[in-house]
Amino acid sequence: MEWDMEIDKQQHSKDSVFFRDGVRRIDFVLSYVDDKDCEKKQERRKVYEANLVKVGLELETEDKSESEDENTYFVKIHAPWEVLATYADVLKIKVPFKVNDIPENKEMPMNWLSTPFRLPEHIMKPEPDYFTAPFNKSKSDFFLINDKETFFPPSTRNRIVYYILSRCSYIKEECGDKDKKGIKRLLNNGTYTSAFPLHDCRYWTRSKDANCESERYNLYKHWARFLCFFKEQPLNLIRKYYGEKIGIYFAWLGFYTEMLLFAAIVGTICFIYGLLTYDDNEWSKEICNEQIGGKIVMCPLCDKKCGYWKLNSTCNSSWQSHLFDNVGTVFFAIFMGIWVTLFLEFWKRRQARLEYEWDLVDFEEEQQQLQLRPEYETKCTNRKMNRITQEMEPYLPITSKCARICLSGATVLFWISLIIACIIGVIAYRLAVYAAFASIMKDSLTNNLEVVGPYITPQLATSVTASCINFVIIMILNLMYERVAIWITDMEIPKTHLEYENKLTVKMFLFQFVNYYSSCFYVAFFKGKFVGYPGNYAYMFGKWSKLRNEECDPGGCLIELTTQLVIVMTGKQVWGNIQEALVPWLMNWWGSRRARSHPETLYSRWEQDHDLQSFGQLGLFYEYLEMVIQFGFITLFVASFPLAPLLALINNIIEVRVDAWKLTTQFRRAVAAKAHSIGAWEEILSGVAILSVVTNAFIVAFTSDMIPRLVYMYAYHPKGEMNMKGYIKDSLSLFNISEFQPANRPDDEENPSWFNSSIDTCSYRDYRYPPGHVKQYTHTMQFWHILAAKLAFIIIMEHVVFSVKFFVAWMIPDVPSDVKARIKRERYLVQEYLHNYEVEKLKIQLSQNGSDECTCTPAIYPSLTKHEVLSECL
Repeated sequence: MEWDMEIDKQQHSKDSVFFRDGVRRIDFVLSYVDDKDCEKKQERRKVYEANLVKVGLELETEDKSESEDENTYFVKIHAPWEVLATYADVLKIKVPFKVNDIPENKEMPMNWLSTPFRLPEHIMKPEPDYFTAPFNKSKSDFFLINDKETFFPPSTRNRIVYYILSRCSYIKEECGDKDKKGIKRLLNNGTYTSAFPLHDCRYWTRSKDANCESERYNLYKHWARFLCFFKEQPLNLIRKYYGEKIGIYFAWLGFYTEMLLFAAIVGTICFIYGLLTYDDNEWSKEICNEQIGGKIVMCPLCDKKCGYWKLNSTCNSSWQSHLFDNVGTVFFAIFMGIWVTLFLEFWKRRQARLEYEWDLVDFEEEQQQLQLRPEYETKCTNRKMNRITQEMEPYLPITSKCARICLSGATVLFWISLIIACIIGVIAYRLAVYAAFASIMKDSLTNNLEVVGPYITPQLATSVTASCINFVIIMILNLMYERVAIWITDMEIPKTHLEYENKLTVKMFLFQFVNYYSSCFYVAFFKGKFVGYPGNYAYMFGKWSKLRNEECDPGGCLIELTTQLVIVMTGKQVWGNIQEALVPWLMNWWGSRRARSHPETLYSRWEQDHDLQSFGQLGLFYEYLEMVIQFGFITLFVASFPLAPLLALINNIIEVRVDAWKLTTQFRRAVAAKAHSIGAWEEILSGVAILSVVTNAFIVAFTSDMIPRLVYMYAYHPKGEMNMKGYIKDSLSLFNISEFQPANRPDDEENPSWFNSSIDTCSYRDYRYPPGHVKQYTHTMQFWHILAAKLAFIIIMEHVVFSVKFFVAWMIPDVPSDVKARIKRERYLVQEYLHNYEVEKLKIQLSQNGSDECTCTPAIYPSLTKHEVLSECL
């Protein structure tokens, strides 16, 4: 008998997505561990499953003795046709009623060039293109229903079943507690351990069941493997298998990656321009020249522990700065302002085309009002009349809503303040340790290293360690804030899933914006801007703190902004990919270790999926967040690092395949969900795009040395020549060493051996009158000319870029003209066919009524079967 049971299990478990009868498809699986000590959980499961049966679902339970751990029960759920048809009507799901007969656009010229990047036709278009209309159960014969079992694809079936599971009660009706319902609460209180739809096969091989589509295998073979990185994405297959919401994310990610290619090419050209003009860098030659930079004595960069130094000690950093601080930088900043607009406008067009192809044109967010969050329905006990539907519906009183929003806003502000406090702490660290690094590294062994020795400076050591500490703080605060953001969003009780996601999106992005970008904003716009001058230095918390504000290197602050950007951006991307790929793989490997020791034939489809990680309702949210944060890095600060788009492109090529791989192989199948756009992220991207024009204009004007150099070349060159000779001396001011305050004067042991009493002045970076002048240590006229030029540049650049942006946005329509025509054509045909259907139906009814009174058929109504009439109509 036991041997027969094992054979039976082998026949029905391996790669099977059907009940034991091999006919009814498994649309959803619930799992639980029977806790005999907890009668409450047993009672909840009993009532919940009985209620599921009441609404028409069919259940089949796998005993724990059949599972690998001999401890887990699996409840398999099947939705029969009646249930699917009823809820498809309720949810207004669009289904086909006629094959699309609108001819496709003609092939593009030179189309053969894209052949290596294309996938097979059956993968790109897994099903024919149909005209569709919202399903109506009373008119089911209007639609193209060949087989009721396969009419609704698995993604639609699991979406319908999840809708039912989310609203089914788990207490008896007589108890009257409406709050006790939904699979989410049952998962949270441990009644069930998991709930998920099934993958249709193992990802590395096709299913042996002829009735199984093996779409997961096709996705893995043509999409999820890294060797496919140069191929197009099978978006229609992704949409069919995972639903529109996941499909549109990968469509956006793929489009963003394609557009990055152009930005990466231009950025690389600008970087190469910096390399090619390396030898023409006159100011760096002057800094490195022993007769110029070698004779300029610079004032100490910190109090007491920093000695005098010669300008030529910054020779290497000056050459490095030129790679990013050149005329190409200005061009690239303007180019990126226009690129962002083109990206957003062309995405709107791509999105409009997808809306048409995926039947999302009439999918308005109002439809989701039918899908109130179960939490909203249960927590809002008040009812009021809906003016549109004239039905009573739950609502949240305005006083409660305002109180919750105020508490939520205060919490977000508190956490943002916490980040700012941490950033101030990191700045204080920079100020405190710079003096220590300067003292330690004066006689350090690193100075003797031939290749890297000259590059390891106190500035670099301070910048790198501070960036690393900042990165660790960012990651720790992220982990903490994620839970807080979800908690306060739950507390607000949003009405719909869309509203919930939008609220959470705004909260998370505000936090992440401050968290990731604040250190870059500090280096770009604050460091070196408020330092005072020798004899009257500015201090962070007043003179008592002894934390003197940081100065920029004579090479400029731009190179430090580049360092900061590279560390935070690449660190986040590397950490993100490790977190996304390695962690789920390790957890799955550990979780399925027992199953691997058993014969493969005994490892059932639901157990395989049970051992995978749960994708979660917010899984896609974190993917968007990661990419939008990256988008901020390559737009807001791109003037400081033209290679940022190239790094982002390389990361995204990997990201597309990593996301595909983990979704296909490491996660349970996600519940299908509809979405006709990327939601609130589109508005956030537009906001970042506008802000990026301002930040890049300020970076070029105030962080780089581009404007001071141009002002010197055109207005202040002593011989009136168009070159940069003499710029370094012109950009430095003198200070009388004897006027140093005791608190600022360096200790004798900190001064270098070449320093002696004959040196009576030191130089510092500013435009001030020299000692002995009537206006000594006040700003020169050149300072005000440069400031005016900087402000003029910002105004001109912003106006030029914004004018081009708005002109481009106006020129490019959001919806392509051919898509508009197709939408109108489809709407016309839907109305026409529905009208003809109703007319033919009326004819049949009149014909049947006439036959009751008269046995002969009227000549005007020829004898046709119902099927023939409908076929002719269609």
